[in-house]
Amino acid sequence: MKIVELSPKLGLFLMLCMFGSIGVALYRGRAWCDWMCPRGSFYDLFLTRFSAGRQIPPLFRKGWFRAAVLGLMLSVLGYQVFLAWGDVSAVGLAMVRVLTVTTTVGLALGLIYHQRIWCHICPMGTIGSWMSGGKEPLTIEDSCAGCGVCAKACPMQLSPHSFKGNGVMADNDCIKCSSCVAVCPKRVLNFETGLKKAA
Repeated sequence: MKIVELSPKLGLFLMLCMFGSIGVALYRGRAWCDWMCPRGSFYDLFLTRFSAGRQIPPLFRKGWFRAAVLGLMLSVLGYQVFLAWGDVSAVGLAMVRVLTVTTTVGLALGLIYHQRIWCHICPMGTIGSWMSGGKEPLTIEDSCAGCGVCAKACPMQLSPHSFKGNGVMADNDCIKCSSCVAVCPKRVLNFETGLKKAA
């Protein structure tokens, strides 16, 4: 079967991923970005082996930069769909083109820096982050020793232990993967209550 014949189906799959990401963000924050996102799963399962594992540059976490990338991507996708409107195959192919380019950029950046670097500027991830405030947050008990083991395990390079004074990690880029929960030597991290425990 030719790629062009597959394009509308692949394009529909991309649309499902986009709406799925936003839908999950309404209730669970960026949980979609853990294993439900095909690209994120691919980066974790395969790119990790080849990534340099460097620190993600602070620029990729800046709100203005992420908003600029989101605006650029939506403009490019919108223009492509506008040009192809009325032709289902052409619309699907336009979406596949955008997916191919962004995945290639994510792979290149992932090799140079960290496998999940794209997730910090992913348009759907950015929207999910904006919608994630207070939704199923990671709680940190007062007995947290601040050892930093959780930060080393986090695929998004977040630092849960730095929020121990609040009792809740106030970082909307948490993808709810529970890697930090699994490695915490004192078992003081969890996603169970979403509320700070009483002193």
